[in-house]
Amino acid sequence: MPIITLPYAYLETLVGTDRETILARIPMFGADIERIEEDHVDVEFFANRPDLYSTEGVARALRGFLDIETDLPVYEVAPSAIEFSVDPGLAGIRPYLGSAVIRNVHLDEDSIVSLMGLQEALHWAVGRGRKKVAIGIHDLARIAPPFRYIAADPKTSFVPLDFDREMTMTEILADHPKGRDYAHIVEPYPRYPLIVDAHDRALSFPPIINGELTRVTEATTDILLDTTGTDRRAVMTAVNIICTAFAETGATIESVHVDGEQMPSLAPSERTVSVAECRRLLGIDLAAADLAALLQRMRIGAVPDGTDRVRIRIPCYRADIMHDWDVFEDAAIAYGYDAIEPALPRTFTIGREHPVSRCMDLVRTLMVGLGFQEMMPFTLTNERVLFANMRRDADPATLRLMRPISEEQTVVRTTILPMLAEILQLNVHRELPMRLFAVGDVVQHATTHQHAAAVSMHPEADFSEIYAAADVLCRELGLASTIAESDDPAFIPGRRGDILVGDARFGVFGELHPGVLGAFELDQPTAALELDLRAVLQSPSRRDTP
Repeated sequence: MPIITLPYAYLETLVGTDRETILARIPMFGADIERIEEDHVDVEFFANRPDLYSTEGVARALRGFLDIETDLPVYEVAPSAIEFSVDPGLAGIRPYLGSAVIRNVHLDEDSIVSLMGLQEALHWAVGRGRKKVAIGIHDLARIAPPFRYIAADPKTSFVPLDFDREMTMTEILADHPKGRDYAHIVEPYPRYPLIVDAHDRALSFPPIINGELTRVTEATTDILLDTTGTDRRAVMTAVNIICTAFAETGATIESVHVDGEQMPSLAPSERTVSVAECRRLLGIDLAAADLAALLQRMRIGAVPDGTDRVRIRIPCYRADIMHDWDVFEDAAIAYGYDAIEPALPRTFTIGREHPVSRCMDLVRTLMVGLGFQEMMPFTLTNERVLFANMRRDADPATLRLMRPISEEQTVVRTTILPMLAEILQLNVHRELPMRLFAVGDVVQHATTHQHAAAVSMHPEADFSEIYAAADVLCRELGLASTIAESDDPAFIPGRRGDILVGDARFGVFGELHPGVLGAFELDQPTAALELDLRAVLQSPSRRDTP
C-alpha cells in the first residue's frame, strides 16, 4: 500500500488545525502512521482510497472527520473552447483519453512534491504500473490547442523530459530511464501513442514520458491534464482525483471537448441506503439523522428520507464506493471503532485447533529446529515468477485474478518455492548462509491446500544438505515416504529427487538449476525442497500433535 508524505506546514494550512490534533486523529481515520519526522509525517493508506494519495486529498477528508468542514464538497466545471481529438488508429492500442484544464494554479515546492507523488501513486493504484492508466500534466501556456491524440510512427522525435536533445520514440524506449521501465507496454504495437498540439509539437508519449516542452514549474499557472489508458472508468477516476485535488488549493477546473464529449464531470453520484441494514451490519443503534450526520463527516452528502432511508451523494473522487456496505464502512469510521462497545456472541461454542493448523505448527517447529527461519511470502504472484523463472511449464490449474491491480500480482500461487527464491533475490546483500522456509496455502483449480517449502543458500549448499532436511521432515511428520529420481526442470539433473507416498508424488528437493539461479539473480548455490502437506493430512500414521 502506498505511503504518502504529508508536510506539516502545508497540511496544517489546508486542514486548518495543528499537527498534534492531526497526528492524534489520523490513525482513527483508517490509516497507519509509518514514521513521524521533524517536518513531515509518512502515512500508509489503503489501496482502495486513491483520493487520499495527496496532501490535498488527506486535508479534505480530515476537515470533515474533525468537524471543520462537513458535507459534500462541490466542484464547479467552467466551459472552455479547448478541443481534443482521438485517432481511431488507437482503438487496439490505448483507446481512452480523459482531459481537463486547470487554471489559477499556485505551485510551490510542497504542492509540486504532492502533485508528483499523487501522479505516481495513481499510476500504481489505478493505472497498474501505467498499463491501465497513465497521467500527463502540462504547462498550458507553452502549447496551442486544439490537441490531438494520435497513433504515431515510432520514428517521430521530440525532446523528452529531463533530456536536452531530440530522440525518436524508439530511442526513448531504449535509452530513457522511463522508456526502459515501461517499454513493454507499447513495444508490441506498430505505432505508438502520442499527444501533439496545433503545431504538431509533442506534449507526451503516453504511457512513457512527457515532453520537455510542457515541463511544469513553480511559474506554471495553467495546466492541461491528460490521462490515457485501456479502461475508461479508470481513466476518468484519475481525472476526477487530480482535478479535485487541485481544486482544494483554489484552482479552477475547465472542461475539454474530446471528440465532442465534454469532460470532466465532477458531479456526485446518488443513491439511497437503508438505516436498518446499517444497524444490522455495524451493531450500532442509529437513527436516519444519526447516519446522515456520520456520512457528512466523511464528506458524503446525506439527507434523511423518512425513518429508514438516507439519500446520499457520493463525491466523484470516491471510486471505492461500489456497494451500500462501503457507505456503512464510512459510517463506522466516523462513529469511531473505539466507540463501538464489544459484546460476546449470542451463541457460545467451544473450539479446537484444526488438524491443518496442527500440521502446519509441527512443520514450523521442525524447520526452526533444523536452523531455518520462517518467511511469510505473498499468496499473490505472477506467472513469470511462478513458472518462467522456475523453468517449469504453466500449470493449467492456476487461479488467475479477474482484475489484478498490478502486473506483479496476477495469479494465486500454486507452489511456495518461487516466493522463497524471490525473497532470496531481495536479500542477496545479506550475509550467508540464508536458510528460509514458509508454510501456507496454495490454490489449484480454486481449491486450497497447504504446502511447506525451504531454501538454503550458501557456497556449500548441496543435494546432501537438503536431502537430510527432507528426510527429517518426512520422518517427523510420520510419512511412510520413498525417494525417486525427479525430472523437475527447476533442479539440476542428477541432484534432484521426488518425495513419493505410495505411488503419488507429494514433494521435490534438490539443487536449484543455474537457469533458476540466473532468473532470480542469485549468485550462490541454493538447495531447496517443497512438500505438499496433503500427504501428511491423508496419512493414516500422521501425528495430530507436535
